[in-house]
Amino acid sequence: MKYMLLIYNDPAREPAYGTEEFKAMMNGYFALNQKMNSAGILLSGEGLAGVETATSLRIRAGKVETMDGPFAETKEHLGGYYVIDVPDLDSALRYAAEIPSASHGTIEIRPLMDYNPAG
Repeated sequence: MKYMLLIYNDPAREPAYGTEEFKAMMNGYFALNQKMNSAGILLSGEGLAGVETATSLRIRAGKVETMDGPFAETKEHLGGYYVIDVPDLDSALRYAAEIPSASHGTIEIRPLMDYNPAG
């Protein structure tokens, strides 16, 4: 089953770029990437540019509206994601618990919709 692991961080709580803590966090990401690649479960994963680069779009009364920034104002921002293919939610949870940002942010685990189920 495919799961998306959404990585939310509060920029005020994550290690500052260039510090030893930041390097340790990034080494944790590199190790997890290697582990998931070796296990053959990693389908995709990327970090996202900061929320200050985001543009949100919506259609209201037939008109397209765009606005700078994310739609929701929260302390935690979506900073990256993984898409993995594992047997079940318990497996997805085990990998999500290894994401370094889980110690200062939140990891949301969501199954991907399967629009073409076999059978």
